[in-house]
Amino acid sequence: MSTRRVDFNSSVKGDQNGKKSHIPNKKRVKQIQQMEDDYEDALESAQKAEILLTEEQGFVEAEGMERTWKFKQDDIVKNVDISTAAKHFELKLKDYGPYTIDYSRNGRDLLIGGKKGHVASFDWRLGRLHTELHLGETVNAVKYLQNNQMFAVAQKKYVYIYDHEGTEIHKLSQHLDPTLLEFLPYHYLLVSAGKSGWIKYHDISTGEMVSQIRTKLGPTVSMRQNPWNAVIHAGHSNGQVTLWSPSMSTPLVKIQACNGPVRSLAVNRDGRYMAALGADKTLKIWDIRKFEELGSYRAPTQGNTVDISDTGLVSVGWGPHVTVWKDVFKFHQSDPYMSHLLPGSQVQTTRFVPFEDILGVGHNNGFSSLIIPGAGESNFDALEINPYETTKMRREGEVRMLMNKLKPDMISLDPNNIGTVDKRKPQERLNAREAAQREIEEKEKEEKSENFEQYIRPDSAPKDSALRKFKKKQRKNMITERSMRIEKAYEKENELRRQKEELENKIQQKKDELESAFDRFK
Repeated sequence: MSTRRVDFNSSVKGDQNGKKSHIPNKKRVKQIQQMEDDYEDALESAQKAEILLTEEQGFVEAEGMERTWKFKQDDIVKNVDISTAAKHFELKLKDYGPYTIDYSRNGRDLLIGGKKGHVASFDWRLGRLHTELHLGETVNAVKYLQNNQMFAVAQKKYVYIYDHEGTEIHKLSQHLDPTLLEFLPYHYLLVSAGKSGWIKYHDISTGEMVSQIRTKLGPTVSMRQNPWNAVIHAGHSNGQVTLWSPSMSTPLVKIQACNGPVRSLAVNRDGRYMAALGADKTLKIWDIRKFEELGSYRAPTQGNTVDISDTGLVSVGWGPHVTVWKDVFKFHQSDPYMSHLLPGSQVQTTRFVPFEDILGVGHNNGFSSLIIPGAGESNFDALEINPYETTKMRREGEVRMLMNKLKPDMISLDPNNIGTVDKRKPQERLNAREAAQREIEEKEKEEKSENFEQYIRPDSAPKDSALRKFKKKQRKNMITERSMRIEKAYEKENELRRQKEELENKIQQKKDELESAFDRFK
């Protein structure tokens, strides 16, 4: 089959005045002209939108011999817009460090906690301070709760909860020697771990202690939650990572992640990959779905912190350096994506800001906000987490979260199994009446087994033992087909005997009557 190529532009090409001279129909000429105009408009709009359809939008790309990890923050600030450049700042707080940090769920507020007792909560975009506390006590960890109105502080001995004005609301004396904090927003559970070797779940909506689990692995060195299924990942000094649920007293999974103590953990937003930073100077990438190691990276010194952004960037803090890796979950990388140096300070905590290309770094001398292009997810669900929420929206969202609060028993490795249809066969499913009848039968079986067990002795039973007597008695009381046949045969035999006796009685009666008649004739 032969094909012929037709040049649309040449077939409708007109004269110098733009008229299609070879087409006699004027209406057809106008239609063709309209089609040409639409084609040119579509081509122009496609060229304008081409910059927005890149495969990796937002990331920095190097040209020629350049390397992205050599780009300095000063160079990035000079080449970005004013609003983004304003997000790069530093807080010099040398007297209270090192600092641990945490961002609110919508990324608007920042909470910092100094080891020497300095705690501050503020809107980092506007530079508006909410509260500042000088506790005069060691601060090990800080954590925002459901929003920026409340936050928890793991102090030297107990965990304390403060409001946005700095007022102490609660003292959780059940949490002893805490060094790590996590909050499960959909379950309203505050989780603490530390030197005591216990993982404790506290419901902040009711004030009840939900669960206390002893790890039996010594002090917990690191802890992070899996955002996908709310399972707690705990790192220990023997290099193991254990996965915990409040409804189980034993770990769901044990992973030998590192050869030394696990200094820090991070799980990506989808719950598929985990990054484990060990004291053996290694960064291990694990696939949680198959529980196998995907890759390993080595640092000159042991790291202190690791975090994963919404787009899959991994930040590692080791010594005075902050290194950001890209596409580590796809294949092994030879060079990092970006790098930053904090002279004269040691990195303590790194956290990516939700929905922003910003990385917060807490170190010995204060806090630094770094611009990491491509780190934030630009699309957000305003009904779930809204970075631009008002006071009314925040209150309504808090009420909605309380109404939709999940039970702690629903935390499992695969949350998709919850609420699914029973896959058993229809004939195996029972209605309410059948289920109640089955429960009664099971109770009767249990009672029989209990009565039966009291006759059992550990050694072998003799011939005239109570067990044999019980079996004989039970055998007599049992109704089987054989026993029913025997019973029917016995009844039939008795009936025949009765009929025979009746017949013999009648014959004897007749004989007696005849004898009496003969006696009268005589």
